[in-house]
Amino acid sequence: MKKVILSVFVVGSLLATSCKQAKEAKEEVKETTETVVEKTEEAAKTVVEETKEAVEETKEAVGEAVKTVESALEGVSIPEFKDPKVGEYLKSYADYAKSYLDAGKDVVKNADLATKGVELAKKGQEIAGAIKDPETAKKFSETLAAIQAKMAPAK
Repeated sequence: MKKVILSVFVVGSLLATSCKQAKEAKEEVKETTETVVEKTEEAAKTVVEETKEAVEETKEAVGEAVKTVESALEGVSIPEFKDPKVGEYLKSYADYAKSYLDAGKDVVKNADLATKGVELAKKGQEIAGAIKDPETAKKFSETLAAIQAKMAPAK
């Protein structure tokens, strides 16, 4: 009987000790979990803030790129216009000017380009007549003059 009672006390003491260690381990796990959660929340906030900043910087860069588009001609930039047809016309005119400069004194290429030049001149007159805003008209004429100035040395 002594062995049974002694065995019960030993088992009881082991259980009491292991339960105390389990409680301590539970507290430690809880603290560690709370720390990890806090650091994860901080990291998430940082990532969100940095992402927002990157998006804003990208929007600004795209806005600047849209405001001024480089044309096919080096040194000539095409500003943004309210009417997209105006910008498209200037881009096509710049492409024509580049082709004209590349053709040089090649008679065959120049004959083809002359036809395109006449079409673009008609379209340019239509677009210039449709522009009602004086500021837009000024930007249009300045850009067109810059393109034509690049073409002048080829003649």
